[in-house]
Amino acid sequence: MVELVEVEDESFETKQAGPSDEDDYYTDTDSEISSDDEDNVADEESFAERLLALRDMVPPTTRSYISNKVETTTSWIKSGLMFSGKTLWVVSTSALLLGVPWALAFAEEQQMVEMEKEMRMREAGEGLLSGSAAGNLNAQLGAQQSQPAL
Repeated sequence: MVELVEVEDESFETKQAGPSDEDDYYTDTDSEISSDDEDNVADEESFAERLLALRDMVPPTTRSYISNKVETTTSWIKSGLMFSGKTLWVVSTSALLLGVPWALAFAEEQQMVEMEKEMRMREAGEGLLSGSAAGNLNAQLGAQQSQPAL
């Protein structure tokens, strides 16, 4: 038959090395170690990695809710920008295709009206000059006839 014998490990029997009773002052070794660890972690991790590690703090249902809201908002903004871009394209091309020829025709029409006005003013001016010249000529002839001959 097999007989079981308990064997004690020697590491449990020996006393662990630790602070001696002679040292009365207290040193916080954890803070020293943590400050060194923080320096090393800060060098190794980026800000994005730290934010990514925080995702475990948020429950999965909340994460999916936030993710759905962000995706919905993003799609609405993208759709709005696409629609406004297409609308701006249609309005600007329509303005160029319809507005520019209309503006040229309007300017040409204004030029024609100005030319007609100028022609009428010339005709009126020539009529006044010819009418006043004829009146002056008649007045001069009338004055000569009324004078006695020499």
